[in-house]
Amino acid sequence: MHAPPIRITASLEPWPLHGAAASRQAEHAALALHAPHALMEAAGLAVARLAAALAPHAEHVQVWAGPGNNGGDGLVAARHLHANGRTVQVSLLAEASALPADAAEALAQARAAGVPIVPGTEGAGPADLIIDALLGLGTRRAPSGELAKAIAAMNGAGKPVLAVDLPSGLHPDTGMPLGEHAVRAHATLALLSLKPGCFTGHGRDHAGQVWFDSLGVDAGAPGAWLTGAPTLPVPPHASHKGNQGDVVVVGGAPGMVGAAWLAARAALAAGAGRVYCSPLDGSTPLFDGQQPALMGRRAWWTGSPAMLAAATVACGCGGGDAVRTALPALLSNVQRLLLDADALNAIAGDSGLQQLLLQRAGRGRPTLLTPHPLEAARLLQRTSTQVQADRVAAATEMAARYDCTVLLKGSGTVIASPSALPRINATGNAALATAGSGDVLAGWAAGLWAQHAAMSALDIAAIAAWQHGRAADLWPAAARGAPLRAHALVEVLGRHAFD
Repeated sequence: MHAPPIRITASLEPWPLHGAAASRQAEHAALALHAPHALMEAAGLAVARLAAALAPHAEHVQVWAGPGNNGGDGLVAARHLHANGRTVQVSLLAEASALPADAAEALAQARAAGVPIVPGTEGAGPADLIIDALLGLGTRRAPSGELAKAIAAMNGAGKPVLAVDLPSGLHPDTGMPLGEHAVRAHATLALLSLKPGCFTGHGRDHAGQVWFDSLGVDAGAPGAWLTGAPTLPVPPHASHKGNQGDVVVVGGAPGMVGAAWLAARAALAAGAGRVYCSPLDGSTPLFDGQQPALMGRRAWWTGSPAMLAAATVACGCGGGDAVRTALPALLSNVQRLLLDADALNAIAGDSGLQQLLLQRAGRGRPTLLTPHPLEAARLLQRTSTQVQADRVAAATEMAARYDCTVLLKGSGTVIASPSALPRINATGNAALATAGSGDVLAGWAAGLWAQHAAMSALDIAAIAAWQHGRAADLWPAAARGAPLRAHALVEVLGRHAFD
């Protein structure tokens, strides 16, 4: 008996992710090594056991089985649940004569065991638990007809739904629904491999809590990673502010000065030794009364190249059009540079700034871009809808085009860097959908980077995203849909990020 499924959470080690093509290849290789029907039997048994564990008091179970091996897994699960005394019904949305060999065998065994099986959608009755075994990796088209009707029935039943391998109608690689209809599961049992689509885009809303059972199969080299809990070295006792790094925040055009000070507060909370704020609004006071440890500087970017090179800089937070005046000097001289918000918008529309950005990598000066989808769309000269349609591909393309590290914000933040596998962040929730949370992330990442200057921008971005998202996960009011306001986010990060 192989090990039980593992609950995928944000507190464990990184997890390898495999897209549809790699997952199918692993499945074909595993089938060749197993006796006929053995792998499907193991998969269906795993589904039945998880269903019983998640809904121990469910008496009536409705299984929706589709035309492929995903449906076969559901039929095996139905047989085991029936044998355990549950009242089980299978709605089969396939012609029995057209089923693959393993699924046909699963159907025959279910019928022989006395499992009620009805064709189509009309015979589905009330249930305490629903198992979605309609569509798996093979589907590439929007569900229609009876399949769409079945998905609508699952979503409208108001009962827990356990998806087999992947919620039906969800793209396994992008996390986007293939059409108007995709199952919204309460839990998903991924089999053989974890699919990236369950963790980014709309995938987290559709997959629910993800569980994983490898069925004893090695899926091979991953195509991406799901981030795990970060580890950072503890500073030695003899540390002082001078060796904890300097951060300078450049941003805050007229009317948006708060964004720059928020980022500066976050950098200070992250542990940077000294933090300066250089507002682009030349008339604003150079003082934060609630954080007197922060220091203000006028037009810091006009200083000597050596001074610029010594600091870690976060540029763009609330920068408006005024940020263009600071970018040439920062791009040319700063060693570790994080570009956010209006700095990204300025670069997207200026070929000269783009050239300066590209030259940085050649001089060994790393850059971290932190766009939201609309800013990413401007950098890639496409629409935000196109960016969201394949977030991993968009972040990877952006990293290659600008030769830098990219942190593409959103549900399932994607971190990409040239010549490295992309990473998808496992933490965070809608409590972060509030003004200023991106400024806090920018400042926090800069604060970490200043202290750990030898770390790659990719690692810094992954750690910052994980900690930023976990702060929202720890926010008690998040479950009620309450936002985590930016100033409070800084405090939550400061209290819990290093737990």
